[in-house]
Amino acid sequence: MTSTVNAVIPVDELIAAAHELSVTGRWERASRLLDACITDVPGPRAQLARAAAQVALEQDWFAGTDTATARIEAAEKEFPGGDWDVDFARLRNTYRRLLVVDGRLRLGPDGKDPETLASLRHEAEVLRDDAPDEGRRGWAEMYLGLITDNHFADLAGAPPHYASALRAAESVDEPLLAREALRHLGDHDHDAGDHDLALERWRRAATLGAGAGTVPGTLSQLLLLAVLARDSGDEAGAGALATEVAHWAEAIGAPRLAAQARDFLTGVDPTQPPQQDGARRP
Repeated sequence: MTSTVNAVIPVDELIAAAHELSVTGRWERASRLLDACITDVPGPRAQLARAAAQVALEQDWFAGTDTATARIEAAEKEFPGGDWDVDFARLRNTYRRLLVVDGRLRLGPDGKDPETLASLRHEAEVLRDDAPDEGRRGWAEMYLGLITDNHFADLAGAPPHYASALRAAESVDEPLLAREALRHLGDHDHDAGDHDLALERWRRAATLGAGAGTVPGTLSQLLLLAVLARDSGDEAGAGALATEVAHWAEAIGAPRLAAQARDFLTGVDPTQPPQQDGARRP
């Protein structure tokens, strides 16, 4: 038997709680919390719909579900005049969906419509230029880097976007954005053979992620540290770390990450794309 309680809760506090649940990997709990809140007031209703779309994006990325599209469409209806955050959610979702071609992860432009990719990059540029604050500008810059890396295979063009995103994150104390930028800057350091700088950045990214409470994000970062352990000749340490990442990822419902960790144990380098097309992994 389910009982209900009517309560007055500030919508900002409610959304913050859902965000924290989502960051820890409790995506379904976060979605249920938001869905349980019913209001006829347009402003709060729109905020709740937008937050639900953002939770769905995180779940789709780590859990391999496909729930964000419907949530984003619902949020767009609540903002008939447009909304930067909803537009950014749409961009993130399009970026994610374009990574899959014929049912498989495909990095780089092969098999993708050039006009669609050009439009995606243009949308990211518009979001960056129209961002209402420095934090949002940094996130748009981050996705410009990801699009440049993983859809255009422009490995020289991506790092400046990540560096700009990192500066924005540090200026407004946005640890999740800083973690993301450091993660991808470290990828480029690793590919260039600068393992010391990659280690420095990846360790800092892991610390920032843990401090911000992102369980799946921290696990994915630990897998990259396992890569560096293997590179240094510490196969036993690399294997032990990857084994735990696989177990923990399974436990929180992040099968994509768990599969990456298991593949690592068989010798696969998760920093390399599934096809040697010059692109990076997402």
